[in-house]
Amino acid sequence: MMRLSVLLLIALVASGLYLVRTSYESRRLFVEIEKAKNDEKQLLADEKRLDAERQAQATHLRVERVAREKLGMRMAAPDVTVYVSDARSASGASGALR
Repeated sequence: MMRLSVLLLIALVASGLYLVRTSYESRRLFVEIEKAKNDEKQLLADEKRLDAERQAQATHLRVERVAREKLGMRMAAPDVTVYVSDARSASGASGALR
């Protein structure tokens, strides 16, 4: 009878320790899931902000301004346009190279 009591006591302590361990693990995983959800919300907000910023950076007027100010480009006018003709087609060649 004494052996059975000791065996049951050991089983009770073991099951209690297992319960504590699984409860702790459950709480830890819950906290980790909540943190991941918060990170997801933050990443979605960042994605929306960056998408809006990207769209603002790619507007036609901004591209023209950057081309003019930083790259020194300007709109093509007829007085600065140079037309180049293909010498082969002007000489009557059929397109065959010699």
